Amino acid sequence: MPHQQTIDTIVRILRKSRSILFVTGAGMSADSGVPTYRGIGGLYEVESTEDGLPIEAILSGTMIRSNPLLTWKYLAAIAAAAEGATINRGHSVIAEMERHFPRVWTLTQNVDGFHRAAGSRNVIEIHGNMRSLSCMGCTFRRNLDETAGLQIPPRCPACDEILRPDVVLFEEALPEESLRSLQRQLETGFSVVFSIGTSGLFPYIQEPIVAARRRGVPTIEINPDETIISSMVDYQLQLGAADALEQIWQQYSLAS
Repeated sequence: MPHQQTIDTIVRILRKSRSILFVTGAGMSADSGVPTYRGIGGLYEVESTEDGLPIEAILSGTMIRSNPLLTWKYLAAIAAAAEGATINRGHSVIAEMERHFPRVWTLTQNVDGFHRAAGSRNVIEIHGNMRSLSCMGCTFRRNLDETAGLQIPPRCPACDEILRPDVVLFEEALPEESLRSLQRQLETGFSVVFSIGTSGLFPYIQEPIVAARRRGVPTIEINPDETIISSMVDYQLQLGAADALEQIWQQYSLAS
């Protein structure tokens, strides 16, 4: 069976592990039907959008302050493309593993909130969460189940300023508390580190892999494609996230 030898090795590693770090990206939620921004099937594969600007410029902190209508046009399109999507088996497996092992953390780039929805509690949402909005002029906040029917751009009922999603836009700094939490966990260390469905373009996503390799900790990539991370890890499974995690967890459960 393809990949079986690698899965056998991963299961042996897990049987000796007490702590696990999962680093997840867009590929983690692709099995839920959430489109990735880039790559095959991405929402924006071209240099410029229909408005003549790169998506990075439109989804930026500068743009939401100067032209919130334009930024929200694309935020709403992203949300609409993921409408009806929900957690997949991969999210559930990670949540089950968190309950099974003494210490499990998930560092995710995703803003869909699916890890928490699946039951994971130790989650660092390094890019924030699309499911809540904050006022740009006062302290008003609201939770958001879906964008359907939302006024674009949405306005604060308290002060009439623009509401924005609690996500990190381009040009904006990462949340300090999330960075501190990540640093604390990396200093404590892990028995094994997984990179799942991320191309690893950002240094703070690569760092857990680099730190683990430095300590001699096993590193595993789950991704159907070759990535920057691929040359850094000890073991690679070229499978989708949900499929790979389900196979690993089933085999681990049978062997336990």
